[in-house]
Amino acid sequence: MAMSGMRGLSVFISDIRNCQNKEQERLRVDKELGNIRNRFKNEKVGYIVTSCMLNENHDFLRLIINCVRNDIIGRNETFQCLALTMVGNIGGREFAESLAPDVQKLLISSSCRPLVRKKAALCLLRLYRKNPDVVNVDGWSDRMTQLLDERDLGVLTAVMSLLVALVSKNYDAYWGCLPKCVRILERLSRNQDIPQDYMYYGIPSPWLQVKTMRALQYFPTIEDPNIRRSLFEVLQRILMGTDIVKNVNKNNASHAVLFEALALVMHLDAEKEMMSQCVALLGKFIAVREPNIRYLGLENMTRMLMVIDVQDIIKKHQAQIITSLKDPDISIRRRALDLLYGMCDVTNAKDIVEELLQYLSTADFAMCEELALKAAILAEKFAPDLSWYVDVILQLIDKAGDFVSDDIWYRVVQFVTNNDDLQPYAAVKAREYLDKPALHETMVKVSAYILGEYSHLLARRPGCSPKEIFSVLHEKLPTVSISTIAILLSTYAKILMHTQPPDPELQDHIWAIFNKYESCIDAEIQQRAVEYFTLSKKGVALMDILAEMPKFPERQSALIKKAEDTEIDTAEQSAIKLRAQQQQHTSNALVVTDQRPANRSLPVKVPSINNNAEANTADRGLTEVNGTLSRVDPQSATPSADLLSDLLGPLAIEGPPSAAAPDDQNLISGLEGVSNSSDALALAPLEEQSNSVQPIGNIAERFRALCLKDSGVLYEDPYIQIGVKAEWQAHHGRLVLFLGNKNTSPLVSVQALILPPSHLKMELSLVPETIPPRAQVQCPLEVVNLRPSRDVAVLDFSYKFGTIMVNVKLRLPAVLNKFLQPISVAAEEFFPQWRSLSGPPLKLQEVVRGVKPLSLPEMANLFNSFQLMVTPGLDPNPNNLVASTTFYSESTRAMLCLIRVETDPSDRTQLRMTVASGDPLLTFELKEFIKEQLVSIPTPSPMPALAPPQVQPTIPATGATDPGAILAGLL
Repeated sequence: MAMSGMRGLSVFISDIRNCQNKEQERLRVDKELGNIRNRFKNEKVGYIVTSCMLNENHDFLRLIINCVRNDIIGRNETFQCLALTMVGNIGGREFAESLAPDVQKLLISSSCRPLVRKKAALCLLRLYRKNPDVVNVDGWSDRMTQLLDERDLGVLTAVMSLLVALVSKNYDAYWGCLPKCVRILERLSRNQDIPQDYMYYGIPSPWLQVKTMRALQYFPTIEDPNIRRSLFEVLQRILMGTDIVKNVNKNNASHAVLFEALALVMHLDAEKEMMSQCVALLGKFIAVREPNIRYLGLENMTRMLMVIDVQDIIKKHQAQIITSLKDPDISIRRRALDLLYGMCDVTNAKDIVEELLQYLSTADFAMCEELALKAAILAEKFAPDLSWYVDVILQLIDKAGDFVSDDIWYRVVQFVTNNDDLQPYAAVKAREYLDKPALHETMVKVSAYILGEYSHLLARRPGCSPKEIFSVLHEKLPTVSISTIAILLSTYAKILMHTQPPDPELQDHIWAIFNKYESCIDAEIQQRAVEYFTLSKKGVALMDILAEMPKFPERQSALIKKAEDTEIDTAEQSAIKLRAQQQQHTSNALVVTDQRPANRSLPVKVPSINNNAEANTADRGLTEVNGTLSRVDPQSATPSADLLSDLLGPLAIEGPPSAAAPDDQNLISGLEGVSNSSDALALAPLEEQSNSVQPIGNIAERFRALCLKDSGVLYEDPYIQIGVKAEWQAHHGRLVLFLGNKNTSPLVSVQALILPPSHLKMELSLVPETIPPRAQVQCPLEVVNLRPSRDVAVLDFSYKFGTIMVNVKLRLPAVLNKFLQPISVAAEEFFPQWRSLSGPPLKLQEVVRGVKPLSLPEMANLFNSFQLMVTPGLDPNPNNLVASTTFYSESTRAMLCLIRVETDPSDRTQLRMTVASGDPLLTFELKEFIKEQLVSIPTPSPMPALAPPQVQPTIPATGATDPGAILAGLL
């Protein structure tokens, strides 16, 4: 029966290969399924049903253990095979403890046929994975050595799978198996006594070759010179005998053997000649057309970087690797980026970094963040001079500011502050970038900081007078966020300090700005404005109070530290980790575990804005408060409460500082603060949660912020942090949910259910039931917008911590404006489109009352934040506003939308709005969406009477002067 089944399987596989199209394949599979169903109807198939329908914890299995054992020790081969297959599929500790001895006897029995012994080996492998104690190392190691003398390749392949599992746990007990493994490879490489059934496209049992070389990689070395020589002869034969052919199946098999051989060569630290041969072979592979081969070539060449002697040989392929950086396949581009990053040193750093900067202009969203981080790290590690480093980082910010983390520009500030010769050059470059018409906000930050400290060094240069520098910086203020406004206020104060005697016109202008922001709703901005206004009246004394920043204490770069934490492991570690991953059950969720000691302090950040002369005498670290920067004493700087801040790395999920609780200001760092206009997105809140665990921060505010941004924190409580990072393209979206366990105990019974509205198609990857301690799980969520709607998707999320059960329902920021893309429409295009949409239902008009009073520039900023591009001057009436955008959905595809708002200067609480598009439903939904934003902007509560703010001391009372007391005295 078994032989008949094997013949049937061979025929089925042959038929599938001969199918000309998918329809033929489907019909052939349906036919085979029908045959299987008929067989189930006509035969008693208890074992198959049991293995398919029950899991290892089912009570019924305890009742059948004796029955299964009787079949295993019986003489009927068919029943033996069925029993072994069922036990191997189900596993379970009880089966392992009760049946493992009988399975071992079948495996070593000389009277059993190869078919039974093969199944016994695979069954024992499954039982060993469930309970390693079932294999006694002392008694079994000699048995394994004898089993490797097996001549039947089917049994030998199954036994080798078992050996791989055994040596991965304890290789010391199986040294006797090592020479037997080498002999097996010799037999296969010479094609000695290989049955035709085990020749796969002319390759002798590639599966056995791969498993054998994999087992050898768990032994740290091979001391016997004869065995080592024999093995290298085999490896040399594999390297020389592998080429690329047209047959895809043969390529797959031969390259599986080849790349395992390469891994073994690196593991055994072969002679330089063989290593060079490996690199040359990989160089051929990365130049072929087949993408899978290119990918494997790049991946293995990256692993070859661990071998010191061949790094110079790898550099010869630099041009081809750079070409792979532009490959259509993103996975190949990622491998090329990893390889370029790994092979970079002082000899080729300039070429590689310049290539990465050029590639940034065309790189897709998914790679830009990693690309920017690696370019910054390479520029810092291998800079031939510091001026080149400054050039690179400023170019990086200019080309990819959205993907440049704060750590990168903080590091520039550190270098410039600590190197006097670099300060004039950095100031000149910062001034040059400010003349560009479109400037990223991060560039505004770094330029403002550098010019605030060192613009006086450029006083004799044209266009660099204090008044001119102030003017060009002040042009940026209306377009930046709260955190950048704080830096600009500090820069203005520094400009006043350097302008002695003061320029009355400049001084009055800056004082007017300070006066304006003294009533700002943001406490940090208000405090700075009050302090700077008062301090700036001190005249020459201001030179001492706002003296130049002191040099930073020498410390390891946060960027290089990040790089060292992710360095490539040794070949042995890589092999062991890879094998362990392959033996575990995989899911679509990626778990990243924090391996740090529990008492390790988290790094504090860089640099300072708020400073004074007395505070300059202390050795201070840096931290970020409310999105702005200030120095603190390292002894008083407490580690961040967020255990995930280091785990997230370059993909850190961060949110607006205002959303964090007071004790968690440093919990989420690095992203810009959200402007007050984010409150405009007031969607109806979900019903109040009845959990005893209270969230950290305001859930509604976090949701509103994410409706304007693509990354941030969606929810947080004492045990978990849920972050979101998203990218949107046309009517498709991809969100990643970051589920972070903040504690040293696991979160269990984790469940996540998406409740999508009818207009969204959403698919969430598998969410694991347990999140390990201090670990982060990433769960991708795919979104497709089917049609226009303002309905919101909900994440029903629950977990258990100890005896506490938490369940929350969270709105997801897959809202209507995420599927909008602003588009500029000229007058000659706008008016014909506007006239062609003559009336309802394609063009709808409504008078909206109860609008929060906004000036036209404020309203334009609000519209722009929702991806509606405002075109100034298109409407001849200066009191009107015209905007355009493109909406994407599966039903409408790309649909142009036109909006006109007519305001009444005498009554800003009402307006008339007209919305037009080619789809009636879109016109209505977009009109209602805009109306909701205009009438739901929260009105700030009345400001209390302002008293001089009390500055909190930043240095503990250890005898040092308290700068807070000094400032309070000056006020």
